[in-house]
Formats: sequence, structure tokens, C-alpha cells
Amino acid sequence: MPGNGQSAAGVTVPDTKLAREATELVRERTSDLVYHHSRRVYWWGSLQGRNRGLSFDPELLYFGAMFHDVGLNEEFRHSGRRFEVDSADEARRFLQARGVPEDSIRRVWTAIALHTTPGIPEFMEPEVALVTAGVEYDVLGIGYHDISDADRAAISTLHPRPDFKRQILQAFTDGIAPRPDTTFGNVKADVLERYVPGFKRGNFVDVILNSDWPD
Repeated sequence: MPGNGQSAAGVTVPDTKLAREATELVRERTSDLVYHHSRRVYWWGSLQGRNRGLSFDPELLYFGAMFHDVGLNEEFRHSGRRFEVDSADEARRFLQARGVPEDSIRRVWTAIALHTTPGIPEFMEPEVALVTAGVEYDVLGIGYHDISDADRAAISTLHPRPDFKRQILQAFTDGIAPRPDTTFGNVKADVLERYVPGFKRGNFVDVILNSDWPD
């Protein structure tokens, strides 16, 4: 298993004690699918940061990438909260327990919480922007040709993505189907609409018209 300090495409995974502990925790608690996806997100985010000329803290980006999908785990499926918030809170607990400064924790929390809310993270701190950029690259293929074929191949060799599209959609469905109301107003409603029979997405207009206000 590639570990911390691993380099590819001119990007190195942070080799600090904290980063190693984060790697071990996520490796132990998540599936192969989520682990490899999360590691790739760090690389794609780093490369997009380089492409955009952004100055960012690699360790904070790494924490955001590694924890961003932890909230899909089975233990969170009945929390009643968005999985992004469960993921962000797990990262915050991890970092607070190790004495990381609150401003750094806030950046990681925000990066994770907003990673499925397009149109906002790109205008925030670099670590917030780049977690989303890494996720969008790996899942949606946004900016696919911004990264060279050679770099893409090197990273995908370290962390392969066999049958990734189908498997990640299954992971989203499994992680979110027990809490369908948390998809209101975000992209994950598309997943449940496609894969969960009987799911009916919430509608913003209906919420307004059916509120208790008389007019």
C-alpha cells in the first residue's frame, strides 16, 4: 500500500506524524474504494492548485481529501445529517484531539462540508477550493485535460479506479438512502432519484408555498 511520503507527478503526500495517523485511520475505517478515491483527490487537488498558481498547505489539503467521504460509513447513516457534515465533524474531532489550531481545523471542516456544493468553494481559501477541485476531477472529470496523461496515469497506477463510476454511485446511494431529506438542494438528490425507487426530491417552491405563512 502506498504510504505517506509517496511521490507521483511531482506531488508528495505529507509525511508528518499527523498525516500518517490520518492515513491509517481512513485506511482502517473506509472501503478500498473510498480510500483510493480520497488519496487521488489529494493528488488531483494538488495538481490543480499548481495549475491555478495557488499557495496552499499540503497537510490541510490532505486532511480534507482523506476525510471527505468518511461520513458515508454505515455508522453515520442514521445521523439525520448530511454526510458531508458527518465527514467534516470526524476530521474536526481527529484534529482537535491532536491540538491543531482552530483556524486550520475550520479550513478543513469547511473544505469537506462544501465539497458537494458547487459554485462556492472555488472562491474560498485554497484548501477549500482544492478539495472540491480534486473531488470534481475524480468523480465528474471536470478539468480532465488540465492534468497530463502521464501524471494521470502515474496517480491512477498508485491508486487504481476499476469500475469506479458504478462503485462510487453505489457508495453514495448506500450512504445517503437512509437519510433522503439531507439531499434537499444538493447534487446527491440526483443519485437517489436515479437509484432509489419511490424517492421524491424536495422542491424549494413547494416548501415556500406550503409554509405556515398565510401569504
